[in-house]
Amino acid sequence: MSFRLSRFSIFVGLVSIAVVAVLVSLGTWQIQRRAWKHDLIARVEARVHADPVQAPEQAKWLGFDAASEAYRRVFAVGTFAHDRETLVQAVTELGGGFWVMTPLVGADGATILINRGFVPADRREPAMGEICRSAGETRVTGLLRVSEPRGGFLRANDPAKNRWYSRDVAAIAEARGLGPTAPYFIDADATPNPGGYPVGGLTVVTFSDNHLVYALTWYVLALMAAAGGAYVIRDGMRSRAA
Repeated sequence: MSFRLSRFSIFVGLVSIAVVAVLVSLGTWQIQRRAWKHDLIARVEARVHADPVQAPEQAKWLGFDAASEAYRRVFAVGTFAHDRETLVQAVTELGGGFWVMTPLVGADGATILINRGFVPADRREPAMGEICRSAGETRVTGLLRVSEPRGGFLRANDPAKNRWYSRDVAAIAEARGLGPTAPYFIDADATPNPGGYPVGGLTVVTFSDNHLVYALTWYVLALMAAAGGAYVIRDGMRSRAA
């Protein structure tokens, strides 16, 4: 009996060591992720508040790096193609409604989709006729955003029915018959539009940062696993001695 119990104690000890090692590694990984997240937040904050730079031109679209360009403050110059605007469902601090996505066509014929801002839900039908429409060449300043190809609100975009739930640049460009289109879009800043709509400057820049909580959780579980293993081994040793 004592021999079998001794083997059991060894088994429990080995399992406890393996479990503790895995849990500690998970906690350490979360600490590393926390450092990476804080660095990302610092870099994004620097981009958001920096002076605007020209949005990546067509020659740079092929090698576009979303991770290094997202939320950069940029400007673009061109003429709005208001006849090809798209309304994309949105929920903002102003309530539910739609983003007004308007193609901005540059002098070279290349297009950048501009999220000109928000219009409330009760203006969906008249929005396309009532919102401000700029004529001639326009300069737009805002934040560079990455395309959203997976839909939103637990629903997929339906171009055939003109129902849009995410700002999917490629899908909108295809549905509207646009020419060469940037792989990103620009959230226009809060510069007021005549008449008040669309309302720009509503970009929410937030990143979840729960890594410390996760790390502490893994470390606590590691301590519990170590304590449990030690208790079983000690209890087995007492039984063997008895």
